[in-house]
Amino acid sequence: MKKIGLYFGTFNPIHIGHMVIANYMVEFSDLDEVWFVVTPQSPFKTKKTLLDNHHRYQMVFEATKDFPKLKPSKIEFDLPQPNYTINTLVHLDEEYGKEYHFCLIMGEDNLKGFHKWKNYEAILENYDLYVYPRISDGIVEHQFKDHPKIHRVNAPVMEISSTFIRKNHALGKNVRTMLPDAVWKYMDEMNFYR
Repeated sequence: MKKIGLYFGTFNPIHIGHMVIANYMVEFSDLDEVWFVVTPQSPFKTKKTLLDNHHRYQMVFEATKDFPKLKPSKIEFDLPQPNYTINTLVHLDEEYGKEYHFCLIMGEDNLKGFHKWKNYEAILENYDLYVYPRISDGIVEHQFKDHPKIHRVNAPVMEISSTFIRKNHALGKNVRTMLPDAVWKYMDEMNFYR
């Protein structure tokens, strides 16, 4: 049974920080593949800053096409919105549960707010969490400190953000080095975030 790490995000746009973390997870943990789950609408983000779903999916496709262990996923595009992780996990298990064992990839900043997630207890009961380090304020709740389902992976700390890229690209700064080449090319050709 393949172990799949699900890396959720709006990927607006996907950048080298996302790629480094996903590749680190697949090469230096027991995950067989990482699926980038492109989220159409997060309960915690406003939709107005998002590019259309198919453009963000296309950028993830472009970024991952040369990496066989990294896959784009638009599974959430057809699910009711807003998208809650528990609903997506249940849907994936119903669809692929016989061939794949799904796990969740998240930054430590998300773990600090994990107790606010819809049905977080059910997620922890049925799925493993792979947590990578992030510099952020706040503390990890005591209940998550030594939990057997929470695996800390010592991936590099990536301080690049999609927000930073969008903002500075609009200001005319050169952000090309922060993006996979194919993503930069697509973004530039489509004149995004100007």
